[in-house]
Amino acid sequence: MKAFFPMRSLFLQIVVMTVLGVLAGVFTPHAAQHFKLLSDVFLKLISMIVSPLVFCVIVQGMQGAGTIRTVGRLGSKALLYFEAMTTVALGVGLLAAVTLHPGTGLSLPQQDLSQAAQQAHQQASALKTGGVDAFILHLIPKNPADAFVHNDVMQVLVFALIFGCALLLAGEQAAPVTRLVQALSTIFFRIMGIIVRFAPLGVFGGISYTISHYGLGSIEPLLRFLFVYFLAVILFVGLILGGLLRLYCGVNIISLLLYLREEMSIVLATTSSDAVLPQIMQKLIDMGVGRKTVGIVIPAGYSFNLDALSIYLGLSILFLAQVAQVTLSWPQLLLVIGMALITSKGAHGVPGVAIVILAATVSLVPEIPTVGLVLLVSVDWFVGIARAFGNIVGNCAAAIVVATWEKDIDLQHVRKTLAHASTSENTRQTNTHTLKNIPNDDIGGE
Repeated sequence: MKAFFPMRSLFLQIVVMTVLGVLAGVFTPHAAQHFKLLSDVFLKLISMIVSPLVFCVIVQGMQGAGTIRTVGRLGSKALLYFEAMTTVALGVGLLAAVTLHPGTGLSLPQQDLSQAAQQAHQQASALKTGGVDAFILHLIPKNPADAFVHNDVMQVLVFALIFGCALLLAGEQAAPVTRLVQALSTIFFRIMGIIVRFAPLGVFGGISYTISHYGLGSIEPLLRFLFVYFLAVILFVGLILGGLLRLYCGVNIISLLLYLREEMSIVLATTSSDAVLPQIMQKLIDMGVGRKTVGIVIPAGYSFNLDALSIYLGLSILFLAQVAQVTLSWPQLLLVIGMALITSKGAHGVPGVAIVILAATVSLVPEIPTVGLVLLVSVDWFVGIARAFGNIVGNCAAAIVVATWEKDIDLQHVRKTLAHASTSENTRQTNTHTLKNIPNDDIGGE
């Protein structure tokens, strides 16, 4: 890849190739027709990794849930909160798409739409012939290999759920298999990292081909998508999380963000919340949130409480549907919502995994061509800024809410600390504290 891209930053590579794609589409429209091959290859690579990656994410996510439940009441409350809030976040993304229509004004190539329509017609015919019974039976694969061979994501999902349950029930006897799944997961995530390195070429092909068909005006929906997503995340943080913290805990979210401003600045600059995990945990403890609650909720939330990712999935699904001029029926909408809620668990920290999850979800609606995914890849770095910010704020709010629910918080000290953070620059307390002082049994370890 260095031969193609001497610069190491993937973001800069995508920016450069996006600009080159625009120029190629404007000045060499005939040649740009052939560049579509690059985006097609990239999409096939994404499709290749969808099924095994979804399997690993689901199985590992269930293993994490089993570990969380072993801590009893606190873990159950945390899981209940996670599911409720990610569902609300997904609804916010869907509502933003329905209200603001970011995908209007851009149409996909007719041949892509005709192929998708043909697939959708075949699926609809099969459903009409066999009815709901046939659809339910189709969810169960003839055998696990068949589900992977045909890249049937729903069948892979069903098998992964059964497999994960069996691992939990088997307990220690299944430890070697659990380690095997973890090893395979590491390999598949590495493969995903390799595929993502080819994203600039896929973006170049997709952008140049789109510009050559529809002109520069086709960029506008992508900019509108970014605006709507940032707006949705800000409203979710300010209204939903802020309202919940104020009404239930008596905590001001603006003061909380000021208290965590140094960590938030790192998250915004790097589009990653991994680097600030220890600092965030310690500052919440110093603020007055119970040590045990922080130790369980924050690490678990990194996999199970990805609020901003849920917003992204909800918005992206309807964005792609609007681009393809497809109206989703209620059964289709409920199906993709359920799929998004399940596959988003355990998807943190893997480069490009949001696109894989989106591809897996969209595959349930064959009327939506996957070519639109390439367009979203071109703005994914900018999306990552809001996604990382929304996820980390959501997890901090989760720790405070669950601690209040569990009565494992000193709310008076919390309010005093946050009030001080609003009026003073001297809020950093982690310089003299480290997580090494936290016993293993206080951070969710077994």
